Order: sequence, then structure tokens, then C-alpha cells
Amino acid sequence: MGKLTSIAPVFLPLVLSLFEPSAHAAAVTNANSGDTTQAIQWGSCDSFGIPNSTLTCGFFDIPLDYHDPSAGKGRIAVVKANATGTRQGTFFYNPGGPGGSGLSEGLADVATTNFILNLTGGNYDIVSWDPRGVGAYSIPGEVYCFDSVDEYNSFFNGTIEATGIEMYGKFTDPADIRNLFAQADTLQKKYTEVGKRCVEHSQGKYLKYMGTAATARDLLALAEALDGAGKPVNFYGASYGTMLGAWFVNMFPDRVGKFILDGVVDVVSFGTEDLAIWFSTWLIDTDRVYEGFITGCALAGPEHCAIAAQGQTPAELHAGLQALLRAADDKAHQDPTFLNQTSGVLRDDLFVVMYGPSVWSSITNEFLPGIINSITGKEAERGGVNTTLAKRVDEAIRSVRKRAESDTRAYSTSAIFCADGKDSFGALNMTDIFEHVIDAVRDITHMFGALWPFHTYYCDYWPARSVERYTGPFNKTLANPIIVIGNTYDPVTPFKNAKRLAELLGDSAGLVRLNGFGHSIQAAPSACIIDVVNAYVINGTVPSGEDTVCEVDESFEMWPGVNTKTILDHMSKDGLQY
Repeated sequence: MGKLTSIAPVFLPLVLSLFEPSAHAAAVTNANSGDTTQAIQWGSCDSFGIPNSTLTCGFFDIPLDYHDPSAGKGRIAVVKANATGTRQGTFFYNPGGPGGSGLSEGLADVATTNFILNLTGGNYDIVSWDPRGVGAYSIPGEVYCFDSVDEYNSFFNGTIEATGIEMYGKFTDPADIRNLFAQADTLQKKYTEVGKRCVEHSQGKYLKYMGTAATARDLLALAEALDGAGKPVNFYGASYGTMLGAWFVNMFPDRVGKFILDGVVDVVSFGTEDLAIWFSTWLIDTDRVYEGFITGCALAGPEHCAIAAQGQTPAELHAGLQALLRAADDKAHQDPTFLNQTSGVLRDDLFVVMYGPSVWSSITNEFLPGIINSITGKEAERGGVNTTLAKRVDEAIRSVRKRAESDTRAYSTSAIFCADGKDSFGALNMTDIFEHVIDAVRDITHMFGALWPFHTYYCDYWPARSVERYTGPFNKTLANPIIVIGNTYDPVTPFKNAKRLAELLGDSAGLVRLNGFGHSIQAAPSACIIDVVNAYVINGTVPSGEDTVCEVDESFEMWPGVNTKTILDHMSKDGLQY
């Protein structure tokens, strides 16, 4: 799903606006509307910022509103990786978000492309795209509400939007609570103002044409253009891509081919709850992922995990990290130049780290040791988090945070989430939202319940809803069964979401569980998962039973000698006691 925090916006290459959509395409019939749209003329991806000669790129014309041709047309930027075997059709891919780019965050990454080609057996072209509201090349494109980073920083200076929320433990300190509520009026006015700014910016006129229902129709139109009218549509969606997939299979059940939904969003509660409250339901397993993180570090010991002391328990390591958060705030109070290293900011960093166990070693051996160094001015020493900590510029954390760094200043994720959400404008004021944050810390996730900012907190102040929203039902009988996958401990899409969707779809879905940590099956390698998905894609074999369980490969180690099975075997049954 969408991630947190910020560093710099992505500037749009305005020269692309000079190209007319008709210059890139030839007419075909669009099954959504009966009108003509445009097929894709593939060419080099160099002008799309992807210097990869194995990929081809192009544009695909879309109606802004499939039910109102007078609304005009847009276009989406599309990228393709050719099948490595005998081509049997197209597999479409959405990397998540919403707001995730199928170009820069999808197939431009060679490892991602190879993973999907392997996952789907190599006999399908893999096609991804920048959906409406995403990236520099599609129209509607990336949503901006400020003209510069400096304007954004100045606008939110002195608020939790810049520093995060200062709190510890179970958010019971009266001073922390008073400090949070003291910002309610100011932040409510600023969020309302952001909505107005977004309308006034270049993409403001398009806000109501963004959203998942329109993107599902775009997917169908793409499939018609590439694989022919009436053919089954094949799709792999991760994270938010599962919401797109769940909407599609229920909007167009007779067009479902092979669908792989990985890291499942709770689409049912999405349409019924205020999105500011809905966010915390993502986090019911986040503390368990965090427990896995510190358990693995403690098992690795100071020889392989720099923030651990010899013989330290996970609970003791957690206490040390809590001490670090307090030290970060103390430093920021003394020196305003450290406001980018508050406990709120560091919590955001650690939250993003929960997505990918492959970076856990780098975080504990480079990033966190550097943080203590920057706070204390002392060189990092092995032997305990209270005297050791980190380099903010560590490459691992920056690569994991890439989405986050653009999303808080580019408002595409909020634009799409809020466009799809229920009509809740003004239903909750900022005090209501803050009360919910405190409840989330106490009842759902002590470590990450106070994450701020997050995209859905804008939705009660967002100025537009999509012209089309799908609210269910989500139990249609599908032309072909799909597979639904979840991880045992996923920080943002708990396994219960996958199970719920599979139960709703009944015989139209098979359920698979990857017994590990992180967000989606891309978080950790599993030969079992590849075999299960290959059997589904190639032979049509759908997993049966309550759920098929796959293990993470034992060769995948987060720290030397510490793999997923080792951590799971040492985690407490009842979870970490805070």
C-alpha cells in the first residue's frame, strides 16, 4: 500500500504535454463504451525515463468518463516486457499504491520484471502502466498541491505533518496527549486548505476522473486492444493492486482469466468505513512483524546485528529502541536542525522497513547505528542500542522509502484513495481523528499506531469523489477461478483480508499463505509459491482447502544464520509484551 513520509516531489517533464494522444495510436473498439479508443504503437522507453532496451513503451488513449464521452479523453503510459517463451497472451501488472507507477516502480526494475516473468511461467507478455493520477506521462497525471518543496515545508512548518507525532509506549502520557490535541484546529484548517490547493493546481480538474473503477475499465480496454475483444483478462496485482483486481473481477466477472491477488486489501470495509479510521485496520499484524524484526536481531547477536547486546532479549532490545525514540525527541527539542529525526520520523522509517525483511540487516547494521551517531555525536559501537545508532543516508532505507518520499508532497495516493472512498466530507474533525490515532496505539499497534502523516487522513477534507465507485458485492461467480495470497505476518495487509476475500468468492478463489514476514510474496523468496502460481497459470491448478501454506526458502537469511523459520520458532505465542 501507500507509504509514509517525504523528501522531494517528482517534477513533471512538461515537454510530454506537447504530444497529442492520437499521434501514438491506431483505432480499435473499446468494449467499455462502444466508442473508439487507441491501440498502442510500441517504441523505445528512453523518452519515458527507462533506458532499458528489453522493454517497449507507448501511450493508450482513454475516455475520462466511460459513461460521458463529452468529458473528453486522457491517456495512460504503458510499458511491456516480452514473453520469454511462446507467447500465450498478456499478463497485466499493478505494483500497488495507489499511486504506484507501473513504469518507474514496476517493469523498469529488472528484478521485478524477472520475478513476474518467472511467476507467470514466461509465456505471457508482462504489461504495466501508470494509472490515472500517476506519474509524469499519463493524463490525468501526478497530483500536486504545492509549487515547491519549500512551499510545502513552510506551509506545514511546526506541525506533526513535518515532525510526526511524539509519543511513547501506549500513548498514556497526558503531556503527549495535550500536545497532539493542541494541533487539531491548526491541522484541520491546513488540510482543508490543501484540498483547495489541489483543486486549483493543474490536475485539479481531473480529480473526479481518478479512481479504481475507472482504472478497472482502463484495464479492460487495454486487454481488448492487446489480446482481442472478449478474451479473458490476466492480471497480477500486489497490495493496492489487489483492490483493483477485486473490483475488476466483480465488475467484469465474465472476463476473468488468470488473476493473482497478492497482499490483499480489505475491499469490503473500504467501502463502508471512514477512511481515516479504516487505515488502522491495516495494522493488526504490524507489531508481530516488528517482533520478528527484533527477535531476529537478538538471535543474530552483536556479531551480526549492531544494535543488539550479548544475551539481550527481544523485550530488552525493544526497550532500547524506545530509549532511542526519546533521545531523538530530546535532541530535536534542543536543536531544531534535528527535526527530521524525531521519534515520529524514525517510527515512519521503521514502519517502511517492516515491508522488506531483505533490508533488516542493513537497517540494524548501518541505518540505526548511524542514527545514534548523529544524535549523540559518538561513533557507533557494537553492544546495545542505547549507545549505538545511525546514518540516515543508508542506501537500504532510502531505496525502501522511495515511494514514501514522493507521496507526501505528490498527493496522488490521497487523490485515488479519497476519490474511491465513501462520501465522508466533514464527518470527522481532526480531534476525532486524533482520538482514533490514540485508540489505535492502545488497541491495535503500540509501535506504529501513531504514524503521521498518512494519505487517508486527508479524505474527510478531500474536495472530490470519483464519478464512478464500486461498492460491491464482492462475491460474484467468476468465469475462471483466481488465487488470493497473503503473508502470515504482513505489516499492512493482514492475512485475514486474503482469507475474507477468498471466502466471499467461494469456489471462484483459492487461498495461499506464505508463512513469513513482509508485504506481499515479493518480500521473501519461496520456491513453493512459485510452484503453486506456476501450476495455476500453466495448468489451471487452483489450490484447495482452507489455505495452502508455503514456507520461505531456508536459504534466505535476514542476518547470517537467522532465517524466517528460526525467527518464527523463537517468537512468543502471545506477542511482545509492551
